[in-house]
Amino acid sequence: MKFCWTTIMVNNLEESLKFYQHIVGLKLNTRFEAGPGVEIAFLGDGETQVELVDNKNNNQVNLGPDISLGFEVESLDQLMAFLKTENIEIHSGPFQPNPQVKFLFVTDPNGLKIQFVERM
Repeated sequence: MKFCWTTIMVNNLEESLKFYQHIVGLKLNTRFEAGPGVEIAFLGDGETQVELVDNKNNNQVNLGPDISLGFEVESLDQLMAFLKTENIEIHSGPFQPNPQVKFLFVTDPNGLKIQFVERM
């Protein structure tokens, strides 16, 4: 068995695409209409992708507060400087629970927590 993707229901596909492409750095793989009022986009260049679903027929997105997606970065300090220039607030952190790792959280345009982690 292989993990393929994580699906995120979004309020605004354009806002979410901008965040996941520009802030997270994921590449758009495909984008298509999936029926009346439904548009889907897949992002990511690895084995596992992020699927964004914008369903205009459902006007409420419900995301659990205990769910997050994690992305590895080369430098958390460089990322924090970049987030500041993009007016992206840090939700929590940075934390360094041990000498090998440090991380922080931001939220995407839908309120989903995104974790950025640097392995030292």
